Parts: sequence; structure tokens; C-alpha cells
Amino acid sequence: MEELRNEQLAIKVAEMGAELQSIQDAQGKEYLWQADEKYWPRHSPLLFPIVCGLWEDRYYVDGYSYKMMRHGFARDMPFTLISKTDTKVTNALHDTPETHHDYPFHFNLAVTYRLDGNKIHVIWHVENTDDNEIHFQIGGHPAFNLPDMVEGEPMHGLIKFDNEETIERLVGNVGGCIRPGRFKLDAEKGYWAFTEQSFDEDAVIIDKCQVREIALLDKDRKPVVTVHFKAPAVGIWSPFGKNAPFVCIEPWYGIHDKVSYNGEFKDKYLMNHLQPGASFMAQYTITIG
Repeated sequence: MEELRNEQLAIKVAEMGAELQSIQDAQGKEYLWQADEKYWPRHSPLLFPIVCGLWEDRYYVDGYSYKMMRHGFARDMPFTLISKTDTKVTNALHDTPETHHDYPFHFNLAVTYRLDGNKIHVIWHVENTDDNEIHFQIGGHPAFNLPDMVEGEPMHGLIKFDNEETIERLVGNVGGCIRPGRFKLDAEKGYWAFTEQSFDEDAVIIDKCQVREIALLDKDRKPVVTVHFKAPAVGIWSPFGKNAPFVCIEPWYGIHDKVSYNGEFKDKYLMNHLQPGASFMAQYTITIG
């Protein structure tokens, strides 16, 4: 476990999955979900080399079938510490014979967390070390404690989007994949009050760059946590049926398969591609307060 601290925040990052484990302010208040297995046993897993689900957990490269479970393998693999300073820490994962069984590409994946006042910059760097073009998706899955919810009471919260116009969502609840249609999100001038029932069809999925910033608000409509990103899609999720006292705000460079998709991996919606020797870099930012 690596720790970073400044005058405003302290964070912890685990070797396993390069996963963020804690975000505390100077008073010791915890903002990141603490992985109670009763609700959900993770904090902020990294999604790579797929985001969400594949149809029947399979995908195809040059006609060959590969099996991969939801969200990919990176979240369950040990990363190696590459560098650490007073303000940032970087961990990396390389392909192995184990990963080749599920994902037939050579790659380097680095994850950096950088502290800057009350902000945490989460930076992803994917490098193609293969002789051929590689294809991948990547995403975040940070879970934040709901500011005004007492455990055991009905789940509720309030979000503010940076888009005050109509927002459309996708639904990915058919075998973990996206069913046809787009549906209006019940938001009022960018404010969305959610409850347990809001997640009865799994995550609320917003694509087409409709949103770039999501703030989790307290009962006085003041931002407690704000997630800023340039990703083309974002998921908002809490486990339905558990009254869980947290919500995930998930920037995604990738998305579920559509129902019954059996095309090539490279042709999936929101797929990223890298030529040999090329690299991809993206980030999202978590602001506390």
C-alpha cells in the first residue's frame, strides 16, 4: 500500500489492481467507499482491457474466440511500483502468458495518481508493445460515500451534471449488455435526484460526450465530490436491492457489447486502437469539496 498526503488530502493506493483505497480530508473524513462485502467488496477498480460486459462473455479477434469476464482482468492482477514522489505514485502492469490466454496482445499499462491541493488526478497510459495493432477499452469505477445517508435507511442522493439540457441514457441489463433504445434521464436543469429504484436496470449509462463533469451534492446542494473527465461515456451505479450507502461515478473509454453482438473485437462501439509503438493517455480528476 502506497500513501500520498498534502495539507488537504491523504490517499492510499494498493498494489493489487493499482486500486485507490482511500480518500481522506485533513480532518480524517473518508470519501471513498470502504469495500464492505455486504454491499460491494471493491473501492475503485480499474477496468481493462474491456469496460462492462461482453455478449456471453466472449469476443473475437480475427475470427478466434476468447473468453473474458466483466470489466477485464487488470483489477485482479498485482501491479509493480514504478515511481513515487511526494505528490504522485505510478504503478504498472505488463502482459504475461496468463493475460495472453484471455487477451492476445502485448501491452504496458501504467496508472498514476497525482495529488494537487484538493484534487486527485487519475492518469492512464497504455503502450502497444506488440508487432500488430492492439485494441482495448479502459475505464474507472470509483465509489463514493453518500453524504447524507445513514446506513439502513432508503438509499438516496443528488447529482449535478454540467449539462442542463436533455440527457439520454442507455440500458445495459440484458445479459450485462446494451438493449436497443435511448431513454430520457429524469434530470431537471442538470440536477438528478436518485434513489434505489434509479438502478433497477443496472447502471445509468451516458454516452456521446453528453456529460463531462458530475458533482455529488449534499442536502444543501453543495458539492462533496466532483468527477471531471473527457471520456466519451460515463456510468453511474449502485447495486440495486441493497440500499447501499455509496454511488459510483465511472468515466469510460469503452462500453458494453450490444445485445447479441458477435462481431470482431476491434469493431465494438467505443473501441480504442494503437499501432505498434504508439501510446494512449487519458485522465479523470476527483475534486473533494
